[in-house]
Amino acid sequence: MQINVTGHHMEVTEAIRNYVETKFERMERHFDHVTAIHVILAIEKQRQRAEAKMHVAGSHLFADAEHDDLYAAIDALVDKLDRQLLKHKDKITDHHRGDGGRKA
Repeated sequence: MQINVTGHHMEVTEAIRNYVETKFERMERHFDHVTAIHVILAIEKQRQRAEAKMHVAGSHLFADAEHDDLYAAIDALVDKLDRQLLKHKDKITDHHRGDGGRKA
């Protein structure tokens, strides 16, 4: 899984980059087919904004979050993407049991 972190009107420090990477490691535990994540962190007046686009097998997921604290915005972003990822995983899982339990 490749994580790309960029900043808009801000400098992305090593501490912020490490925080984002540790938070997004949780995604890989839920679903193995995450190929790339592009995270954009921005400062807009008094609001801190975090948005991410996640490339998974068969789809692209997008989420964004705003908060007064950048770390809280990152946490909210990860929670949103985690819910979307679990929903995507549930959609692609085949819930049928083969032949339906019928005997020939």
